Amino acid sequence: MPKLEVEGTGAFDVPEGKRLVLAVEEDAGVDILHRCGAYAKCTTCRVEFLEGEPEKMTQAEKEVLENKNLVGQLRLSCQLLVDRDMKVRVPMTVTSMGLDGPGNAPEPVITPPPEWVEKPSS
Repeated sequence: MPKLEVEGTGAFDVPEGKRLVLAVEEDAGVDILHRCGAYAKCTTCRVEFLEGEPEKMTQAEKEVLENKNLVGQLRLSCQLLVDRDMKVRVPMTVTSMGLDGPGNAPEPVITPPPEWVEKPSS
């Protein structure tokens, strides 16, 4: 079972294949934002990888990060699966942003359906 470490929160065993956004929210108990409902539209579910960053990403994530000039700086937790040990920093939470909630609940599977591509170099 992979271990997810969230900076400032601790380390947690997470079922392999779980969406990272859900692992951060449910397993680590962090009030991570996902304002678009985890559809790779808004970037509020962003994470910074400290260790264990996957080499692949979805085409949807790649397009959003390229359009916002964020490639190599962060990843979208809604577009990633926990398939290895990972250590992340969560910069945007409900609490830190002073919002009324995280957004619509993410589906258990990646949305939109993933088309996997290689992560661009930074």
